[in-house]
Amino acid sequence: MSNINTLDRVVRALLGVILIELAYFWLGGGWQIAAYAAGAVLLVTALIRFCPLYRLIGIGTDRSSAPGTTTVAIAAALLIAVAAGGGYASSFLTSKLFLEDFNAMNNYYKQTLFLTGKNEREKAVANYESLLPAYQSFQQKYSAYHPYALKNDQQLNSDLARVAAMLTRVNDLVRSGDLHQAHLDLEKVRPVFQDMFKRNGFSMLAIALVDFHDAMELMLDAANARNNGKLIALYPQVSEKLKVVEAETNDAEIQAIRKNLDDLFGLATAARSDQLAAKGEELKSSFVKVYLKRG
Repeated sequence: MSNINTLDRVVRALLGVILIELAYFWLGGGWQIAAYAAGAVLLVTALIRFCPLYRLIGIGTDRSSAPGTTTVAIAAALLIAVAAGGGYASSFLTSKLFLEDFNAMNNYYKQTLFLTGKNEREKAVANYESLLPAYQSFQQKYSAYHPYALKNDQQLNSDLARVAAMLTRVNDLVRSGDLHQAHLDLEKVRPVFQDMFKRNGFSMLAIALVDFHDAMELMLDAANARNNGKLIALYPQVSEKLKVVEAETNDAEIQAIRKNLDDLFGLATAARSDQLAAKGEELKSSFVKVYLKRG
């Protein structure tokens, strides 16, 4: 006997789909299991139009006649839209957030690697001390939770642990030992990361694009504020990050990003503040065009 009305069924089905998508794309461990279980219960009770809990406490929502064809069609379309749209958005966003987390941590790694190679101990130690907690947080997060793009990677946790051991082993070398040896040992981390991305279908271009984006946003903020001096100061580091993108591929779309970036720098150098915001929008549009296709 039914004790759930049409609106109740639709709400349950929507919440069920959302919980299952959260479990599949966003959660790990006990939270994932709980979300899967709750989502399954909601979907099953919506399907059979019966809630055991309602029966147990003596309530129900089924006070209406059977839903019409139009109502059923609208509810079905809504469910499909939520399932398809949520799945696509979650796949895209979880990959993007993973890359952003990686680049935030990897920036400290790259700086430490660079500075040990330049034999600049004080700066190398400062970056190394930032790298260790940043990597620890990254490892803890992605050992417990695998985003969709890495969901089937059985080697991920062992690779994260291997990198943690590599970073720990160079501690004495970075702080007071042979910086050249520290540099060589830190270089061994890079192939582990590269293999991780390659086997999970990430391109190094995607990583470089996210890294460039974070620096580009600072220039766009300066452009909107009509701050010529800040734009000029930011340009070298943003240009260097774009060079990493160009090293991966330098087709017409990437060249458009470069042109807009250099044009923005040229306007700032010429103190043409009134044109900065518009050129910043062109830079952003050229980047988004590439990122949505290949990011």
